[in-house]
Amino acid sequence: MDLFTLWSLIAPPVIGGIIGYFTNDIAIRMLFRPYKAIYIGKRKLPFTPGLIPSNQERLAQRISNAIMGSLLTPAELQNLARRLLATDRMQAAILWLLKLAIEQVKEDNQQKTARILAGILQDFLGQSLPRLIKVWARREDFLEAQLNQVFDQVLLELQLTDAQANQLSDWLLKAVLPPDVLRQSLVNFLTDRNIQIIDEGFREKTSGTYWVVANLFGLRNTLIRLRTYCLDEPEASNAVLAELIRSLQIQERLKEVLQNISLQNLPVSTVRQLRKTMRDAVRGYIQMRGTEVLQGLSNSVDWDHFSNLLLNRLRNSTAVADSLEPVSQELALILERYLERDLEAIVAKAIPIMNLDQVIIDRVKATSPQDLEAAIQEIVRSELQAIVNLGGVLGFFIGLLQVVGLALRGSPVS
Repeated sequence: MDLFTLWSLIAPPVIGGIIGYFTNDIAIRMLFRPYKAIYIGKRKLPFTPGLIPSNQERLAQRISNAIMGSLLTPAELQNLARRLLATDRMQAAILWLLKLAIEQVKEDNQQKTARILAGILQDFLGQSLPRLIKVWARREDFLEAQLNQVFDQVLLELQLTDAQANQLSDWLLKAVLPPDVLRQSLVNFLTDRNIQIIDEGFREKTSGTYWVVANLFGLRNTLIRLRTYCLDEPEASNAVLAELIRSLQIQERLKEVLQNISLQNLPVSTVRQLRKTMRDAVRGYIQMRGTEVLQGLSNSVDWDHFSNLLLNRLRNSTAVADSLEPVSQELALILERYLERDLEAIVAKAIPIMNLDQVIIDRVKATSPQDLEAAIQEIVRSELQAIVNLGGVLGFFIGLLQVVGLALRGSPVS
């Protein structure tokens, strides 16, 4: 067999394999390349840019529809949310946030937290709380149960001890009713009109020996002399009154009276009326003066110092550290109950807000053709190479079949 005949038998399979291999390789590369359109003059060359770059916007829409239609469906998003928001994960996240907040408070060297807390407390006590209390005080049942409890458990059972009664009686005689005050009160009482009324009444209502004394001597001159003595001799009068107080043991008698004072000794109807009167008085006072009192209290408090003390207490409190885990667990359970009830509605509202389909479209459109090609090549590199190799194999076998066909016809291979 000469060289030409041998070459005629070998050339078709080899050339077919080469053509099949490089044709598939070129076809695959034409999916992505050229990345930009090529112009000759004003005419654009066909198949430029590549298939995927020229249809990248439509490809992005198709990818978005495929993902949102079959992968990220509302039901799948709900399942994903349930897995992400499992109770143990939520508890860990809340516990981390609480610990982070405590650490932030501990590391706050510029006292920003203290100033913010001071402003919140001052606004609450000086502005918000007075307005709320003023509104609440208009209700008939405002603090009714609390005031009734105070009245029944404190005021109703209140009774002075021996020491308290002794101190109160001593204060009354020394500060409220000293001899000088008694003397002045006696002088003010013994006016000419009062003396006349007392004298006439004594004359009319006495009988027997007292009638003789009242009509012969009367009380007028005696009371006038007593008033004159109190006016002319104040020090002596005060001494006489002090001696009478000691002699008559006024302090001891007053002490016994104070010890015996108790609301339990009053009739039930009177006690009920007193309780209602006290409740109405408190409600009325809060309506009229409650706002002013709370605002005055708020203005008198050094809120910066108070907030610093509160934060220092929180920083060093073991109770706060020990309560973080139970609090996070309770909050996680509350969120779990809320999600069980409203997760479907939350996901339905979240999908339009997240706008995932548009996010996918924008992300695909923003990806350069080079990056898109690299990503696809990375995913299906072996499959694409297999297609190229298959093209070479098919071309080789087609060329081989051509040689066999020509040989069977007995025609020369050209």
